[in-house]
Amino acid sequence: MIERRPLISWLSHIVLLLGIAVVAFPIWVTFVAASHDAVRMTQIPLPLWPGDQFFHNLRETFVQGVGNAREQSVGLMLFNSLIMAMMIAVGKIIISLLSAFAIVYFRFPMRMAFFWMIFITLMLPVEVRILPTFEVVANLGMLNNYWGLTVPLIASATATFMFRQVFLTVPDELLEAARIDGAGPMRFFKDILLPVSRTNIAALFVILFIYGWNQYLWPLLITTDKSMYTIVMGIKQMLEAAEESPQWHLIMMTTLLAMLPPVLVVVGMQKLFIKGLTETEK
Repeated sequence: MIERRPLISWLSHIVLLLGIAVVAFPIWVTFVAASHDAVRMTQIPLPLWPGDQFFHNLRETFVQGVGNAREQSVGLMLFNSLIMAMMIAVGKIIISLLSAFAIVYFRFPMRMAFFWMIFITLMLPVEVRILPTFEVVANLGMLNNYWGLTVPLIASATATFMFRQVFLTVPDELLEAARIDGAGPMRFFKDILLPVSRTNIAALFVILFIYGWNQYLWPLLITTDKSMYTIVMGIKQMLEAAEESPQWHLIMMTTLLAMLPPVLVVVGMQKLFIKGLTETEK
């Protein structure tokens, strides 16, 4: 039986509310700044309540861009980031599923050696392999396109390891039953392993989508065409331009737009995300 202690309960709620305030206050300030004009954002004290320029700033930002990024709209940068995040998330999941399937259910020479080779890549920071990867991408003519943005980032040791652990929990009796029914490897994969991994796939999709959405260093290296800029690169360009002619109201509006897709993905897949990290489909 859990003992009720009102004082501890009150303290817990106060700590939670303080934590929410610390996280939410910067977002509130961003929203407030996005709803005022440039003149108001240069005055002291800064406003703490929304203004009446929100939709005007939204239209100007989405269509025209800001500062050095005016050569392409924020809408285009959001589209580039969305394509990149989706291709990375879906590509990582597909390749990791097939890799884990091969490692667990197929017998071939040096099977575990290949698995540990994949796993060891977790110990290599991105900076170690980024220059040789850039040279390969450049030699293949993949600069300034979506393939160059995504293909080098698709392989995932983490996802492969996670799916391997999920597949190891599948009873051998299911594999034997599938063989008796005449099911081939791919049918076993499609009809049994994919449904078992449904929540894990959803959880990984959320994590990998945010990973792809937040990429900055790799797109910065391989994109020289401004039409291929992602939203994170665009915000950095806007911040550099703000040193000369501050447009903080438009920069904050762009920041709000950049936060929206990851938030929608997390909220929309919240139940599957939590379930995928805490349990396995039976």
